[in-house]
Amino acid sequence: MILLSLLLADPMMQHQGMAMPGMAMPMAAPKPAALRKPGKARPRKKATRAPHAALGQAGMAHHAMEHKAAASACSPEHAAMGHCQATPAMEAGAVDPAAMPGMAMGAEACLPEHAAMGHCKPAPAAETRAADTAAMPGMAMGAAACPPEHAAMGHCKPAPAAETRGADSAAMPGMAMGTEACPPEHAAMGHCQPTATPAELVGHAPPPPAPTTRAADRYYDPAVMAVADRRMRAEHGGMAFHQILFNLAEIQVRDGRDGYRWDGEGWFGGDIHRLVVKSEGEGDFRDRVGAAEVQALYARAIDPYWNLQAGVRQDVGTGVRRTYAVVGVEGLAPYWFDVEGALFLSDKGDVLARAEAWVDQRITQRAILQPRIEVNLAVQDVPDQRIAAGVSDIELGLRLRYEIAREFAPYVGVNWERRYGPARGSGAALALGIRSWF
Repeated sequence: MILLSLLLADPMMQHQGMAMPGMAMPMAAPKPAALRKPGKARPRKKATRAPHAALGQAGMAHHAMEHKAAASACSPEHAAMGHCQATPAMEAGAVDPAAMPGMAMGAEACLPEHAAMGHCKPAPAAETRAADTAAMPGMAMGAAACPPEHAAMGHCKPAPAAETRGADSAAMPGMAMGTEACPPEHAAMGHCQPTATPAELVGHAPPPPAPTTRAADRYYDPAVMAVADRRMRAEHGGMAFHQILFNLAEIQVRDGRDGYRWDGEGWFGGDIHRLVVKSEGEGDFRDRVGAAEVQALYARAIDPYWNLQAGVRQDVGTGVRRTYAVVGVEGLAPYWFDVEGALFLSDKGDVLARAEAWVDQRITQRAILQPRIEVNLAVQDVPDQRIAAGVSDIELGLRLRYEIAREFAPYVGVNWERRYGPARGSGAALALGIRSWF
């Protein structure tokens, strides 16, 4: 009868344990050895093995599975609520990972999301850090939930940008990927930070003033800097200069009609603005001054090599006297050609033009050969000055000078001239003269 009662009681107790998953029924504690009757040994092997033998091999396997489930199914959260009693292995942290996915082994690796739901209690920072480092060097608390401060200390490794961005979008619907499309409502709650719009980047401040030739005006009083600039220019090349130059001052020996000729100018001013006075003419020794003129011009530098000139011209001499308005240019062309060009509008409406050029070809440091050409033109006939429309005259010259000093250089050369219209004719002359400047 006792054997039959044990056979019936043991399966019922097992089925009761299976009826409540997660519950492990406490086993009756064995009677202490002091209370046992002396001389009698407890037949424990027969009492415990007899029911198992009666169940057979299949019953033994089922019984082993039930005991394993009862011992290992008590999760930490159920043990904390008193539903079951954790086994020593569970208390040591050997929780079956299959029983609770996402749980790391032991409380020292309790994930933040499980700790927030009360499933587990994280270990102290030092122990967690040591356990995480030992379990997987460089990784802590999952790759997708690695905070920036832990990543900076090397406790974990953040997930790639694409995965993190996708996880963020899934965790918080409505958020665009990246801060460049942060909605206003999320920005107001501090979930993301929107980028600045072009209008915000530009702003509404007035633009800075345009830069001038004096950069110091941005930091100092412009009036004070203007005085300093004038003083600096006056002392370092910006002062006023002057020069008087006679490019031609010569005697022309012709066949039976010797004469003279001059062509010179003088100017006063600086590098940008100048007052220029020009004069040229010719005559015979037997007569008074023939054709001559004087020009008073204002010259303005338009680049480092060219000046724009404007002013008046007055004819003097024995010929017809006219007054002209003058506009012209003067400068240095490539290959060191000195070039001058001018338009003349007379008080009678006559329009004339003139172009001349020369170049100094150095033979030695003191011997210089100067070819020269001059062309005069007229838009219409001017009968009282015996000028025909078109080219009125052409002059070619070749002069060789020797510079005793840069300011004084005698020369010798030849000059050929041809006139058109009513005063047509041509002729050559020997030229003896001095080129000088001061």
